[in-house]
Formats: sequence, C-alpha cells, structure tokens
Amino acid sequence: MPRTQNRAVLAWIIAFGSLAIVLVVYGGFVRLTRSGLSIVEWNPVMGAVPPMTQQAWQAEFAKYQLTPEYQHINMGMTVGQYKEIFLIEWLHRIIARIAGFVFAIPFVVFAWKRMIPIREISLYVLMGMLFLAQATVGWVMVASGLVDRPAVSHFLLTAHLFLALALVGISLWTALGHAYGFPDYRHPPKWSLASTATTVGFLVLLVQMAYGGLTAGLKAGHVAETWPLMLGRLVPRGMLNQIRPPLLNLVAAPLTVAFIHRWLALAVLIGALLAAWGISGLFATPDLKFGIRLVLLMTAAQIGLGIAVVLSDVQMALALLHQLNAVGLFAAFVYLLHRLRARDRVQAR
Repeated sequence: MPRTQNRAVLAWIIAFGSLAIVLVVYGGFVRLTRSGLSIVEWNPVMGAVPPMTQQAWQAEFAKYQLTPEYQHINMGMTVGQYKEIFLIEWLHRIIARIAGFVFAIPFVVFAWKRMIPIREISLYVLMGMLFLAQATVGWVMVASGLVDRPAVSHFLLTAHLFLALALVGISLWTALGHAYGFPDYRHPPKWSLASTATTVGFLVLLVQMAYGGLTAGLKAGHVAETWPLMLGRLVPRGMLNQIRPPLLNLVAAPLTVAFIHRWLALAVLIGALLAAWGISGLFATPDLKFGIRLVLLMTAAQIGLGIAVVLSDVQMALALLHQLNAVGLFAAFVYLLHRLRARDRVQAR
C-alpha cells in the first residue's frame, strides 16, 4: 500500500473512481434497454468512431441481424431503431475509453515526476490491471450472448460487476489514505468489535450485490410483481426443482435467485444494525457517526427502492436508482470500515 500523501493524486483517484461508478450505473442502463449486444465486435481503436455513412450503418446492421437477439427478439427492427441501441452501447464503450485515459495519462505523469514513488507503484499498477480485466470480462460477457441465445451469461455479468466494485473500493480506500494518511500495514492492529461487526455487514452486502448481479443477468426481477408474496406465496413452491442438480437452482433459476435476492435485503439490514451496535459502545468521532448514519440511511433506501422496483415490474428509473444506491451503500461501508480501522490503530498505541 502507498504511504505518500498527495492532493493531486487524491483528485486523480477520486475522478477515476467516480468514472467507475458511472460505468456501473450506465451499464445498468445498457442492460435495461437491451443495447449491450448491438455491437458485435470488440474494436478498441476503430470502434471509437461510430458509422458515419448510411452504407456503414447498413453493414453494422447486417452483422447484428446474424445474432440470436435479432433473430429471436428484434426481428423486423429498422435501421433507425438499431441506431438507437447501437449508440447507447457505443457511448458505454466511449465512457470506458475515457476512464482508461483518465487512469493511464495521470498515472504516467505522476510516476514520471515521482509524485508516486517507485516503491509504492504496485497498487496503482494493480488498479490498471483490474480495469483491463474488467474491460476484457465485459467483452467476453457480450460475446456469450452472440452465439446461441439472446442473453449474456449471468455469471460473467456478475463477475463484470464485481471487478468494477473492486475498482471503486480500492480507489476509495486509496483516496481516503491520501486524505487521512496511510498507516503502516506491516503492523496491523487487532480488530475491534466494531470493525469486526462492520466487516460482517459488509460481507453480507457483497453476497447481496452478487445476487443482484445474478438477478439482473437472469432478468429475474420480472418473475413476480408483488411483495412480500411471490406467485401468491411467501415461499414459492418448487424453488429447488427447476434445474438439475437441485443446488444449481440457487444461482441459475430465476425464481430462486429472485427470492434469495429479496430476502437477503433483511440480512443486509441486520448487518448494518450489527455495525451500528458495534459502534454504539464507542466514543464515536464525527467521521464514525457520519459513516454509520450513512450506512443505515442508504440501507433503508436500498430496501425501499428494491420493493419499488419489484412493484413497478422493474421500471427503469427506479432500477437505476436502486443500482446507484447499492454502489453508494458499498462505498459507505468502505468508508466506515476505513475509519474504524484508523481508530483501531489509535487505540493500539
């Protein structure tokens, strides 16, 4: 981990992390508009420019017409309609390119000027590798929907999401280090009850977000438009009988995945309350008070938005707010855990 604080590097990390969040939310918009499979090639260089002539548009449309999505879902789509979904996905890729430049150019400058010392450069290299891995998995995900079915792999979509979350988390943790100071990670302090409780809540949130990715990939949010009942029951029948072997239902059956995602929200709430309980016994500093209030507020908002998404049959604006708030809750947990570990270090002196 770095040890050298620098305000310019802080601003750079915040800008890059913010773009990672934009990519997560815009990626949700791409998915909800069924635009992600509209560009059938991964061309990082020439793909930066959209088709400029009618002939070029016809050529791209002809490629799309060979895909399962066109043949099974969008048969009869016009070139004009195709342009709309193409440009949505094209903008997604442009934002990703911008994020890449926002990372790479300042990184080279800061390393060259020794604003990032050579001995501390490994974390920033890791961030760059994570970004490249996220882009690669994104294309592999898209390619999985171009072969024999008009949908991407929900496992790859979840992996794509978690690589983005890893970028957000590492960016935020590093930015907080630049803002508050980097500790000596060679001698970590013992974990306090508050830090342990918050970590448990954070891990529960990660499981819930994984199920959010699976739910999105399987389009399982459309299984039932009622809450708390699903298909007229609190616990629907046959949740382990849709796919063989039975355990595969837990990650691949839309009904089962949607059910788990719904009720894991209560586990996240319990995790947030557990973190609050752990902190309640402390003489809490303003940053800890802010962090736990933010976690509790965003947890409540996330549950409310989740219910609204279900009742609206995945209305787009609500679904995007739900996704944005989830990333915000993730960031709030990271912030709270960072400040708790800082307190642990003070107490250990």
